[in-house]
Amino acid sequence: MTHDAQQDRVDDLVTGMTLDEKLSQLVGLWVGADATGAGVAPHQSEMTADGLGWSEVIRGGLGQLTRPYGSAPVDPAAGARSLAASQAQIVAANRFGIPALVHEECLAGFAAWGATAYPVPLSWGASFDPDLVEAMAARIGASMRSAGVHQGLAPVLDVTRDYRWGRTEETIGEDPYLVGTVGTAYVRGLEGSGVVATLKHFAGYSASRAGRNLAPVSIGRRELADVVLPPFEMAVRDGGARSVMHSYAELDGVPSAADAGLLTTLLRDTWGFTGTVVADYFGIRFLQTLHGVAGSEAEAAALALAAGVDVELPSVHCYGLPLRDALARGEVDEALVDRALRRVLTQKAELGLLDPDWSPQAHAEPVLDDEQSRDLALRLAREAIVLLSNPTGALPLRPGARVALVGPLADDPMAMLGCYSFPAHVGVHHPEAGLGIEIPTVLDGLRAAGLDVTHARGCDVTDQDRDGFAEAVAAARDADVCVVAVGDRAGLFGRGTSGEGCDATDLHLPGVQADLVRALLGTGTPVVLLLLTGRPYAIAPLAADAAAVVQTFFPGQRGGQAIADVLTGVVNPSGRLPVSIPADASGQPGTYLSAPLGRRSGVSSVDPTAAFPFGHGLSYTSFSWSARATSEVWPTDGDATVEVLVTNTGERAGADVVQLYLHDPVAQVTRPVVRLVGYARVELEPGDSALVTFTVPADVTAFTGLSGTRIVEPGDVELRVARSSADGSDALELRLTGELREVDHTRRLTTGVAVTALHAMEVTA
Repeated sequence: MTHDAQQDRVDDLVTGMTLDEKLSQLVGLWVGADATGAGVAPHQSEMTADGLGWSEVIRGGLGQLTRPYGSAPVDPAAGARSLAASQAQIVAANRFGIPALVHEECLAGFAAWGATAYPVPLSWGASFDPDLVEAMAARIGASMRSAGVHQGLAPVLDVTRDYRWGRTEETIGEDPYLVGTVGTAYVRGLEGSGVVATLKHFAGYSASRAGRNLAPVSIGRRELADVVLPPFEMAVRDGGARSVMHSYAELDGVPSAADAGLLTTLLRDTWGFTGTVVADYFGIRFLQTLHGVAGSEAEAAALALAAGVDVELPSVHCYGLPLRDALARGEVDEALVDRALRRVLTQKAELGLLDPDWSPQAHAEPVLDDEQSRDLALRLAREAIVLLSNPTGALPLRPGARVALVGPLADDPMAMLGCYSFPAHVGVHHPEAGLGIEIPTVLDGLRAAGLDVTHARGCDVTDQDRDGFAEAVAAARDADVCVVAVGDRAGLFGRGTSGEGCDATDLHLPGVQADLVRALLGTGTPVVLLLLTGRPYAIAPLAADAAAVVQTFFPGQRGGQAIADVLTGVVNPSGRLPVSIPADASGQPGTYLSAPLGRRSGVSSVDPTAAFPFGHGLSYTSFSWSARATSEVWPTDGDATVEVLVTNTGERAGADVVQLYLHDPVAQVTRPVVRLVGYARVELEPGDSALVTFTVPADVTAFTGLSGTRIVEPGDVELRVARSSADGSDALELRLTGELREVDHTRRLTTGVAVTALHAMEVTA
């Protein structure tokens, strides 16, 4: 249908539907999900569809089908046939023949049995490679479309504020520019495949007190405007996201699901968002049961609908009988129902679900895991591995070296996966089904590389048992080098050390893993510390004595091979930290985005300086830089141009990540000492050079001023070309000139980047 025909169809439906038919389009239904037992999420027992059966729920139609592939291990072909049958029943049950929109999780790949498991978002951030993330998302979207899925519940655009938060693994990093640019690339890839991207969690979820899941958020308007919101704005304006999921959080006492200022005034009226707002699972009822701002399910429905929540997920509850009764009593205006209905139907029209010839035909064999997908997962895993230290040149491992590979994660396929991968999220409750995909471990990878490897587990991730220490120490003593693999086990709601509801009280490595590392360091054998985690841990005391330290963030199903490739030198490490690694495990964690008094000072005995800063990462080769600004004058309504000549001065190919930070020494409100405003990933052969050109709009210097509006303020600033947030290789002094400017949602959000390969003659000239 043409756009005009789609709108005519929507208008006819809104006019012709009964109230019950309208409400049916505003809810989801989760069929086949377990509502009992230890494996369910807290409050999951509340997901029942108002006590109604399948035929009763779909009688007037159905807005969404919740996770038909992601609730239990389902053979993809059988799942496609079952979904087609369900859609046929839904179409037949309502007089307008409207199918349901189908949604699934897709944070680290399509969360279905047998689908490719990609690295988690922290690894996306570590790659500093939006193009590769976009390609990954397009591949994820293609697999979902092949299975009859229309909407994906990703990406997570929360900016990490406290690493103790269990969902840190789901975030892209601690910097809003990195989160925004990489997250927007994911949105473009998913939307480009025809799947609706869902931005979550809007907004402030990651800024909870003490890093606790669903805890209150105490946040100032500047932190909200300048740190939390920009990634969402970028993904809406530059990425074209068609759905947003409200957060569970409450901002200064107002739950997001009931915040019309957030979901309507800002998101729609200001940013121009025209898609659907969907509830986080059970989030509408939480207004009554957890937040206490509604006295009944009907009041919760009224608050959410008025605020701008269009669809209740995962199943019909508050938007069912409670909302219908409230409408009958005149407590809710039916115009609000029509507003949400129009948005839902418009999206269905865009997806072709209102086309007269739409048919719920099953795909014979959905493609969920193929060579191209696995190759993308491997490429991203390789790019995301961060070499933190290598003081003695212990890496890459010497050919023929005798290697002791020890630690609880050395031979564990689950060590590669985040909590939203299917095996960790659902499959763990169905061990009889197996993993569904091949997941080589670190041990598999090193042995495949031809190394002489002795393996000892040493200990578990979480328990206090040290019985395996002796075997691990003996293996290390008999080896030329010891690689110790430690870190996290992803899980949900306390069933892991990282993941949703798996929050930490401090940043010590879980269990006795640190003691194992210390025992190995005491052998005198060079020790390579390999971290497979969902958050940064305070490993500085261990790192100080290690021969090398390698950080990975749940690198996906090909992570074992990627790690082996880096350890053996097949691949040159190029990842950069998307989060700082703290020096102190017990102090309140803080990100690099701090004002001067948030840094080390003489007025406090606590030094918050990170052990390894945001943006840090080493290589097996070396690079030289030469930077200049084409002008020292930067109009407040214009651009600054920075050119950086990058040369690979080493003996092997590698990739460098050039980072551009803004330093604003004097402003009308306190500002971060530095903040990222641009970056470029540059791949070079030995001796080759490239010219990186940053075109920086003055708009990216904007911040929320004293008046509460976003401004570009004239004055002296620096653009620092750097290898991390703590490094200032080249500080270019510029002066913003002209009038103070107020800027709004039409401002330019990103820095332009061009990378031009140069011949030796051009470099000499």
